[in-house]
Amino acid sequence: MRYEMMLPHQIRAAIAANTPVVLPLGVLEYHGEHMAVGMDTLAVTRALDLLEQEADIVILPPFYYGAASYAVEPPEGTGSVQVDSTALHPFARELFTGLLRVGFRNIHAFIHHQTENFATGMPTDLAFRFGARQAIFAFLEKTRGEGWWGDAAMADYYARQAGGADPFNWIKIHPLMTRDTIEQYPFDHAGEGETSLMLAMCPEAVDMAKRDDARWYTATAARATAETGARGRDLILAHMRRVLGLSTL
Repeated sequence: MRYEMMLPHQIRAAIAANTPVVLPLGVLEYHGEHMAVGMDTLAVTRALDLLEQEADIVILPPFYYGAASYAVEPPEGTGSVQVDSTALHPFARELFTGLLRVGFRNIHAFIHHQTENFATGMPTDLAFRFGARQAIFAFLEKTRGEGWWGDAAMADYYARQAGGADPFNWIKIHPLMTRDTIEQYPFDHAGEGETSLMLAMCPEAVDMAKRDDARWYTATAARATAETGARGRDLILAHMRRVLGLSTL
């Protein structure tokens, strides 16, 4: 279900069912001459297109305006759009606050950009993770009052946490590719791995005739195939199903 197309009764039903609500999170960044600048976000949205066909999920409009950085190339004529994390963090906090007020308690975001060391974090995912934590803290204090955690009603907090009922699990940010996936599939920038993924999931975002060897990070793209991308796609989908707790329809 696309959130922007849902009617209020459908939103209430999704809340009652604790249906996963998913934000595709990404950037607009130069990915060589042969690939679209939206690659990082398209990898998430196309995966969600597939999941939507097999399970109940609510898909939020994608957010493309993350901190791309100019580490790869300057933006002039290449298309990278950099939004500093200091601007992203308050946006994320307000977005998640709004979703909590609507009634959702099973909120997820997936990001592919700069996630090879996700435990350490990079500007975009850190901004959204921090915004999520702030939103939850503020929402709990507003709805339960100061001292909510120290109240006797929370005496089983650690037991709830072990069982997954921790309110800080209401919002989770995930890498599109886990460490296990990266061990099985090439993780790169506009090389074999990402180009293959687009050939399998969004072929209209690739023009191999435009590929060149002028940049080191695109050199391996010559080896890209849709078959390799399909392998990466399947690993991604298995990970998404697992963290979203999906059972197929």
